[in-house]
Amino acid sequence: MNRFKRLKKVLNDTSRDMEERLFILIIFCTWTAILVVFLADIFLKENMGEIIAVLTGLIFAPVVCFFTVKYHRIRLGTWLMFIGVILGLMPVTFISGGGIFGGVPIWYSFCFLFAGTLLHGRKRFIAMFMIAAEVCALYYLSMHNIIQTGIHSIRVNYLDSLASVLVVGIVITVMSWFQSRVFRQEKEVAEKQRKEIEELNKAQNRFFSSMSHEIRTPINTIIGLDEMILREEISDEVADDARNIKAAGKMLLTTINDILDMSKIESGSMEIIPVAYRTGDMLSEIVGMVWVKAKEKGLEFHVDVDQTLPVQLYGDEVRIKQILINVLNNAIKYTSEGSVTLSIQEKRGEGNKTTVVYSVADTGMGIRKESIPYLFDAFKRVDEGKNRHIEGTGLGLAIVKQFIEMMGGRITVNSVYTKGSTFVIELPQEIADDTEVGDLKIESRHSMKRREHYKQSFEAPDAHILIVDDNEMNIKVVTKLLRDTKVNMDTASSGAEALDLASKRHFDTIFMDHLMPNMDGIECLHELRNQAGGLNRETPVVVLTANAGSENQELYNREGFNGYLLKPVSGDDLETELSKHLPPDLVHYTGDDDPENVRDLVRKGVKKRSLIISTDSVCDLPDSLIEKNQIEVMPYHVHTEEGYFLDGIETETEGILAYLSDPDKKVHSEAPDVEEYESFFAGLLTKGQYVIHITMSGKFSQGYENATEASGDFDNVMVVDSAHVSGGLGLLVLHAAKRAKESVTADSLVKELDEVKKKIRTSFIVDTTSYLARSGRVSQTVNAISNAFMLHPVLVLKNGNMVAGSMMFGTRKASWEKYISQTLRNGQAIDPDMLLIECVGMNVSEKELVVDNVRKYVTFKDVIVENASPAISINSGPYTFGLIYMMK
Repeated sequence: MNRFKRLKKVLNDTSRDMEERLFILIIFCTWTAILVVFLADIFLKENMGEIIAVLTGLIFAPVVCFFTVKYHRIRLGTWLMFIGVILGLMPVTFISGGGIFGGVPIWYSFCFLFAGTLLHGRKRFIAMFMIAAEVCALYYLSMHNIIQTGIHSIRVNYLDSLASVLVVGIVITVMSWFQSRVFRQEKEVAEKQRKEIEELNKAQNRFFSSMSHEIRTPINTIIGLDEMILREEISDEVADDARNIKAAGKMLLTTINDILDMSKIESGSMEIIPVAYRTGDMLSEIVGMVWVKAKEKGLEFHVDVDQTLPVQLYGDEVRIKQILINVLNNAIKYTSEGSVTLSIQEKRGEGNKTTVVYSVADTGMGIRKESIPYLFDAFKRVDEGKNRHIEGTGLGLAIVKQFIEMMGGRITVNSVYTKGSTFVIELPQEIADDTEVGDLKIESRHSMKRREHYKQSFEAPDAHILIVDDNEMNIKVVTKLLRDTKVNMDTASSGAEALDLASKRHFDTIFMDHLMPNMDGIECLHELRNQAGGLNRETPVVVLTANAGSENQELYNREGFNGYLLKPVSGDDLETELSKHLPPDLVHYTGDDDPENVRDLVRKGVKKRSLIISTDSVCDLPDSLIEKNQIEVMPYHVHTEEGYFLDGIETETEGILAYLSDPDKKVHSEAPDVEEYESFFAGLLTKGQYVIHITMSGKFSQGYENATEASGDFDNVMVVDSAHVSGGLGLLVLHAAKRAKESVTADSLVKELDEVKKKIRTSFIVDTTSYLARSGRVSQTVNAISNAFMLHPVLVLKNGNMVAGSMMFGTRKASWEKYISQTLRNGQAIDPDMLLIECVGMNVSEKELVVDNVRKYVTFKDVIVENASPAISINSGPYTFGLIYMMK
């Protein structure tokens, strides 16, 4: 780490040194040029004003240079030098040195070069503008004789111009040469430092890999022998101590893995290595590792698997397992009661592409909204005070996010503080075998009462295996863990000894270490396969190694090993791997009568929807359409003097209108609060991957603001302001629900809805303004005038607000006819697909009258007549109806 800091300091010092050297060169060239001009003025022009200006420049330039370099204020010094030359020296020498006929115009080209080379950012553009403005001003003033430039002989002007051309040319050449040299030096330094950093990264990776290997070897002994202790008949106290030793060993191993992976990621040496793997086997292994931890904490653990999931996928199995185990362990770690659920779904793409969606939901403490942005930072633990007793380095989720991004996937978090969290992981993969996994049966031999009820998964008394390892304790661990299978075991402490044994008898399976002296495991494998007259040229060989990582697993597959086991190894791992390679006729399975078998954790037929459309109860859609299109509805509140009721659930429109027949009664509707929306969204995310919630116009209700605030806890919830009310909202929701069934993405659908809502037209004709006055939407004066003249206002929705579009006079039915004709008069521009008619307090014959009048103007394919919700009805009163449709 100190070497990295020194390298950074060297690079910074080098960059600053180069900048200072360039500054000094330009100042020196400038000073030399000014000196030449000064000498020329003395001998040629004898113009006192110009001589004084140039002499001032001769003194000013070195003074600025001295203090700039001494205090390392290059940019300030450059700016001061530029101001002095542009605002002082150049205008004076231009005026007194013959104007456009002297050599000063050529020096302005040098000023542009000076500004472009040494100034940065906005100062560079300001300087360019100042130079251009000054040149234009001087030329203009000189051309109109507003200023008088010095007059010299033609000879003096020619010599002045010649000297300026030569000096400026030489200065530009020297500057270009110096800059080119500086850039070459910087490139050489950078290349040298890059190589040194690469060497440091390689050395660091070698160190961590070596450390991982060296630590795994003794941990293998600790955990393996500890497992043997747990199998024996021992006291509860000793058993508890043994379990603690095992947990501590695995915690140490996890920490080492996290540090090694983070080191590889930061150095850029981490690689994703895809292989074909069986989804059922992978999930079985993950569940087997995690469910015991859940049971130890008294948590329920469930697994929901999509039965259409392909039986075999192509991806980095090792990293996928690491991701899921990390997230599941986190969920268990931060959940004190309740449950943890792992769900696996898939979204088919084109060809053999698919996206597997893993979600991990818990009922734990949740995550604060302000902590979510820091959730995936390395070494960062959110809510540290509350979680200080929970183990962990803070690397787990940082590594998870890096792996997911390297695989081209994404991870999102949905959490309500104190109520739980859901992590959703989407990983694109290829399909290796399109056969459906079906009713997955995950077999496992993990039990909560391992030491009392341990039973080997199989017996093979006629099988012979060979264990090759240069470490005596590793051999001892493997032989003890496989002892109860009754397999006959021979051992070898070197590759040469293994080859000697293999030449004398046939083995059914060989477990072989990789890193051994003289002849390593890979070399031994190749010798074994080519052994003249060998008895084990076709024998399955499983590498048993402490070398972790996908790249190592790929290496062993490429070299020809038949299996891969990573130390520390458990008895279950050994038994499972061995049973795969032994001849079937030699293996006698003992069965598994564990009542808490992991297969019971897998629930059938539970499949999440990829996208859920939800809205509020004020959408005024028929229940049949809501159910058919799987629209989720959040009820508004209706407040009366007797209490508050859920809109459409605990109260109906007829009851509210009857209640309002008493003019002294007051009723108002209210949107759900933030906490209600949070609970609503959390529930929806147990049924779907993404949620789009569409609300009534934010200018008409608090619903949009509350839903938006609640959605801040969920990465997978998007809130859309419909800019409409009632049926206008319903029409937009209906469009969204139909599109959601077409596998459109959530992001693209949100953009589409922004365009669709502009085409929707929403308007109502109100029979009387009395209800609007009671709800405070119009004044009592307007209400009195409206009732006195039998006015029926038409309310039109514009820019999210309800405004008075027009007034209808006369009887109720005559006003209805006028409203319909006025609204539908431009029938050719209207989309005839659907019309929603929202009614309040109207009987069947009145509804039919409205429908008959509508058909005079536009023939709609589908006309839906629906009673408005109580929350809408209380603001409009009976005999109100509205026409809601979409423009073409």
